[in-house]
Amino acid sequence: MNQTTKSRAFLHDAPWRLWTAQLAAVLSIELKKNLFRRRSLWIYFVAFAPVLLIGGLAIYSPGIAHGNLEGDTITLARTFEVYYLRLGLFFGCLGLFTWLFRGEIVEKSLHYYFLSPVRREVLVAGKFLAGVITSASLFSVSVLLFFSITYGQFGRAGRSFVFAGPGLGHLFAYLGTTVLACLGYGAVFLALSLIAKNPVLPGILVLLWEIFHPVFPAMLQKLSITFYLKQLCPVTIPPEGLMALFTVVAEPVSPWIAVPGLVALSMAVLVFASFRIRRMEISYLAD
Repeated sequence: MNQTTKSRAFLHDAPWRLWTAQLAAVLSIELKKNLFRRRSLWIYFVAFAPVLLIGGLAIYSPGIAHGNLEGDTITLARTFEVYYLRLGLFFGCLGLFTWLFRGEIVEKSLHYYFLSPVRREVLVAGKFLAGVITSASLFSVSVLLFFSITYGQFGRAGRSFVFAGPGLGHLFAYLGTTVLACLGYGAVFLALSLIAKNPVLPGILVLLWEIFHPVFPAMLQKLSITFYLKQLCPVTIPPEGLMALFTVVAEPVSPWIAVPGLVALSMAVLVFASFRIRRMEISYLAD
């Protein structure tokens, strides 16, 4: 290979090497912001609130904590669906991902990124990955601790259920669903932060849609992220109360469709955010 060919090969590969290095730099900066700042304490509380509750019950009320294995499995499934999917993960991702850009504007620091020689698409990817790693790590650890406390209190019977029964499969399903929830919610809220000056109101509309989507026709239900996440849960929780009266039962979706569908949705929204940020202009006075 002559010198000219080597130069052309280097110029061809250099942009990807540069973008990879920039992506790693943005990711490192954003992870430190998300995990180690005082204003990030709230997401720790949101993520670990169920662990603190069940841990307190196990310590101060051991008689209540030692329930029925089958009953506690249902309680775990209900806690995961009601709190983690509909509340904890939703509000955690809402606060975290909308702050990735809106927070920079509030703190009047976004222009430092825009003035640096970093492609805006790389900036979006770096911030998004940092948000996914932060949220998925915290909530996955929370789910793991909740799961461990739930079955650890049963001693040998709990260990048998986990390692010789379906328990380990349940755990992997909960953890995988948690990561996919961070991908799906994170992509939606990141895009909202680039569209709306105040993404809280659109976020509330998304919350209402995610909560009440079971009462809509089956076709519309498939436009909800929660619809696909519930298909991945290892234990099905039937609707109760008024929701049971108005719920429209939709045909379940195979995990082989739900998982690629959520990943594809996240990538599509991320591509939209990458195009959107190209036309973004900073106006601190307006914010």
